[in-house]
Amino acid sequence: MKVKIFIVILGILSFSTSAKAQRGIRIAYIDMDYILENVPEYKEASALLDTKVGKWKSEIETKLRNVDEMNAQLDNERALLTKELIEERDEEIAFEREQILEYQQKRFGPGGDLSIQRRQLVQPVQDQVFNAVQEISTARKYDLVFDKSSELMLLYTADRLDISDQVLRSITRASKRTQLNSKKDEKIFDIDEAKTFDEDRATQERQSKIENKKSEREAALEERAKKRASEKEERQKAFEERRRKLLEARERRKDSIADARANKETRSSLPEPLSVNKTSKEDAVQARQRQKDSIIAARTRKRDSILAARKKKVTPSGSDDGDND
Repeated sequence: MKVKIFIVILGILSFSTSAKAQRGIRIAYIDMDYILENVPEYKEASALLDTKVGKWKSEIETKLRNVDEMNAQLDNERALLTKELIEERDEEIAFEREQILEYQQKRFGPGGDLSIQRRQLVQPVQDQVFNAVQEISTARKYDLVFDKSSELMLLYTADRLDISDQVLRSITRASKRTQLNSKKDEKIFDIDEAKTFDEDRATQERQSKIENKKSEREAALEERAKKRASEKEERQKAFEERRRKLLEARERRKDSIADARANKETRSSLPEPLSVNKTSKEDAVQARQRQKDSIIAARTRKRDSILAARKKKVTPSGSDDGDND
């Protein structure tokens, strides 16, 4: 049953969506159980019905006790009675039990008095609710109005869509209108009703603004959270990239050091050629000898120049005396 109702609702929604796509669908709901609990006439009639139900239950309990007493009396007298009398008493007890079951069905069965009177009790209020819903839906341009307490399972209902209190006020106003006695009272009532309608509309608009602000705030918070998550992810990626490059550079440095050490060990392990070693030693000896000879020659030239200079200073006077002799 619920599936069928749900399919019908989906069909209505799809049709309404195509027909009213330009302005959007306006949806509301009522809680029939809540309305019934707050209608004075229904509460009074329900109390009377509960009293009747209590009497019916008391009658059934009395009859059941009588049957139990009859059964206990038969058990006590069974040894003194003939077979025919015992069977007669058993039939009487069985008949009384059947009468009790029939009475229960008559009062509490699917089509019993309780079901009928409950339906008769609810029907006038349901008619008032239907009229009030029609009036409110026409005035406020609702496209769909659901009953929250019906078989249709609504997974979520926003409080701003609940018009149960408005329906209750409409029913109360209708009840008060029937009790008015003069035109003056009707005029005063109409003024109060108009004020109430304006207050309801203002309350609904205020509630709608609150819901819209709440939705916008939640959307902003969600967007901010997404942005923070994205920035965090980018920072994590950048950190991972820097770490990867650092590890790669470290590995390359380790590899180059290892290669250099390997090459050095390879060169040191190879023996040097004898001819090369011998030639290099001879060249070094010759170079040192040439340097030594060069130093000696320089000293000799310096000494000779000094001696020659001294000799020039002494020679002129001595040579003149010899010639004269």
